Amino acid sequence: MADILIINGIVVTMDGKRRVIEDGAVAITGDRIVAVGATAQITAKHSAPKVIDASRKIVMPGFIDAHAHAGHGFIKTLGAGRSDLWYEACGYTYTQGSTPEFWRAEAQLAALERLRFGVTTGVSLLGGGDTILRTDDPIYGDAHCDGVKEVGTRSFVAVGSTRPPHPLTYGSWSGKNAKTYPVTFEQQYATCETLIKTWHGKHGQRINIALITPTLREEHRKELSAGDMAKAIAQAKQVSALARANGLVFTQDGHAKGSVAFAKKMGILGPEALLSHSTGLTKGEISICADTDTKIAHNPSAIASVLARCPAIELMDAGVTVALGSDATAPDRNGDMFRHMQQAMHYHKTFFKDPKVLPAGKALEMCTIDGARALGMEKEIGSLEKGKKADIALVDLARPHMYPLHMPVFRLVHFANGNDVTTVIVDGKILMEDRVVASVNETRVLEEAQKEAEMMLDRGKFRPLLKALPSFWGHTRQ
Repeated sequence: MADILIINGIVVTMDGKRRVIEDGAVAITGDRIVAVGATAQITAKHSAPKVIDASRKIVMPGFIDAHAHAGHGFIKTLGAGRSDLWYEACGYTYTQGSTPEFWRAEAQLAALERLRFGVTTGVSLLGGGDTILRTDDPIYGDAHCDGVKEVGTRSFVAVGSTRPPHPLTYGSWSGKNAKTYPVTFEQQYATCETLIKTWHGKHGQRINIALITPTLREEHRKELSAGDMAKAIAQAKQVSALARANGLVFTQDGHAKGSVAFAKKMGILGPEALLSHSTGLTKGEISICADTDTKIAHNPSAIASVLARCPAIELMDAGVTVALGSDATAPDRNGDMFRHMQQAMHYHKTFFKDPKVLPAGKALEMCTIDGARALGMEKEIGSLEKGKKADIALVDLARPHMYPLHMPVFRLVHFANGNDVTTVIVDGKILMEDRVVASVNETRVLEEAQKEAEMMLDRGKFRPLLKALPSFWGHTRQ
């Protein structure tokens, strides 16, 4: 007796043989998959009180988003396309203008977006990057983790230190009253240690802590004093060592030409390292990633990928694990991994002027099994196999843009979008069925998000950033 049977679907397993079972079924007991195979075979051996008919649907592993940002859900599109204004809003909000209620409400909104798009696992940096992380006190990370826990998705929450000089100015709110205070590296480090003890690996491995430090390059020697540069290097090594000691993912945001070589000199690369963006890398840096088994989070829809190219194809050809990230949800992108798969394929085909580059199957691997490998969870998630966690998404094929019913995996990657996801299971629990979210009250989540976003706008005096710029209409340049 299983708990859940999914029958009559096209099962895209993403297993070692990349089996696609045309009339397939998946049996689930507790939080695990106990059988995958033909419907007739599975139903002959298993019954269940809950049966999901997946006729004219694809049954696939839930997507894995290897890089995104907590907090961005309330700031997306703010500044109407002016990056300087948007970064200013992030900087103030994430260090001074946010409350625990802000982080909980935004976490729920982002987790709900992921859930609706079939993203069952995601990495979220607790702030806007490596310089504006909300790590002055554990209460903010607690609020974020608690919000995700309730929605029910799987998350890696990246927390860590910010770039010197320290102390930095942070702030808290009591009603309409604010106070600011200095925060040291030692406080940020202690916050990380507390969050690891409280949350890492808890709730069926759904809530996990990752660590992050600022990305460094040689040019930072010009921006920082010699003393602060030495501190930045020492702090990166200390946080990296903490990640290794606890078996955590160690991530860094915004890698670009020169930063991988610098990280190699610091000794912070290795199988646990996950470097985001990684644009403009040299051939030598590609070899460094391969030699150290360092992982890459490629974000093809991000502004960083407009300014310089991530050599994802060359990295994968060298044997590097490259996972796909959304860099969501700001300033102009969402958490729909279908969008980012399609963007990645066009991005690299255009660069090489070769439509054969990055086939659809490889793009799908990047946000399923390769994403799991990047997080060190390939034995638990990323494919539909006996013994693995039951993280599953069903995608509706009975829609005009998906018909006729031929070549289902090609249709899935090239034509589907997040709104085609009908049912999502995480850790063996049905969180959404037939597009109805079961784990939380969706209206309440949206209302709380709106309320907290309104208060954020007032605290930061950001309402002028809601207006379109004069060049919005009728201009070819902003």
